[in-house]
Amino acid sequence: MSGQDLVRSAQRKMRARSKTEIGWCELVDLPGLGLREIHAKMDTGAATSSIHATGIRAFEREGREWVEFWFRPFPGQKARRFEAPVVDRRQVRSSNGEQQYRHVIETQICLGKYCWKSQLTLANRATMAFPVLIGRRALRRGLLLVNSGRKWVLGKPAPSEDK
Repeated sequence: MSGQDLVRSAQRKMRARSKTEIGWCELVDLPGLGLREIHAKMDTGAATSSIHATGIRAFEREGREWVEFWFRPFPGQKARRFEAPVVDRRQVRSSNGEQQYRHVIETQICLGKYCWKSQLTLANRATMAFPVLIGRRALRRGLLLVNSGRKWVLGKPAPSEDK
């Protein structure tokens, strides 16, 4: 290894050390929607993030397109109604390879001490293990490093009977 390669390698290691390691699944807060400690999967293979939504209905408010949807934060809880402005509509390839046309909303995502605005597509994730998926576009802030061998690094979920 040349001297230049050693310097580059050391620089990469320093950058990696300055990042906060997170697991492949973590608790996320979505304060713009009033949601806390939602189970989320970090998916660097998915470009976009998504949230489980049912009963999706677009409507107009003050000349802008909005969307209402229903979301149940935890099994056994009653689904709650949410509203958000639509920031985009786009085609997304789902995990089974099917093209879907989805509404896109924007809200703040908080993982540990880090918070930022990001876009979420509305999708029926009923068959998925996690109601929220955080994709690589949301993770590319340069502050977080996903460790696929770990989970709940930022905090473990409460026992299900407490939810």
